[in-house]
Amino acid sequence: MNIGLYQSAASLSALEKWQDAVSQNITSGQVSGYRKRTVEFSAQTGGQWQLDSAATGGGDTTVAAVFPKASAGINFKGGDTSPTGRNTDLAIQGEGFFAIQSPDGSVAYTRNGQFEVRADRTIVAGNGGTLLSDSGSPIVLSATGGNVTVNPGGAVMQGATTVGRIGLQKFANQADLTPVGGGMFVPSNGSQAQPVEQPDIIQGYLEDSNVTPMREMIDLVLISRSYEANQKVITSADQQMQKSLDALG
Repeated sequence: MNIGLYQSAASLSALEKWQDAVSQNITSGQVSGYRKRTVEFSAQTGGQWQLDSAATGGGDTTVAAVFPKASAGINFKGGDTSPTGRNTDLAIQGEGFFAIQSPDGSVAYTRNGQFEVRADRTIVAGNGGTLLSDSGSPIVLSATGGNVTVNPGGAVMQGATTVGRIGLQKFANQADLTPVGGGMFVPSNGSQAQPVEQPDIIQGYLEDSNVTPMREMIDLVLISRSYEANQKVITSADQQMQKSLDALG
């Protein structure tokens, strides 16, 4: 049995997962608040394999083969902030997520603070979901209340009147957050959102993604070279097996 053939095939599968993650990072790297997708590699034992005497030069030998395993993850490190001058653009400093309620009532969480004011004066995210206050309700502006200001604590004000307070949420284990597209996440494994006690929000800014484009391009080159190397191993092993079969008649 040619263990190297199977190991190279497993390597190709792992490299494809890495390439998918890098491609997504490059595609979404300009999305505000986007979090870099990562892939971690580990060794996994693939059971017992029998090597015949032709492969070992002696008697039959049993070995434990090791195969690469790729596990997807997310890098939640914060990104830089960039000024926009728009009073509905908000950036979170430190921990926390904005809570966004979809029309079906489900709630997702994001670091993308690019908001708009809907015709009914409700503050909404780019996907149309409503920004939730610390009480879990939409934040609705007054038609005659004047310009909107948001203080670092999340209070949304028009003049001297507070019309709502943005409720930032956090999770004890961010590994329980599953991406659902558009920079949004939903909790899994029964994880529950908890309020950020001391939110820090700046108005007129957006948080950049934490993707470094040059790093992603370098990774693409590494993936390509590794993929080619493993393909050559598979081709060589296949040719060697064919020679052995031809010799046996």
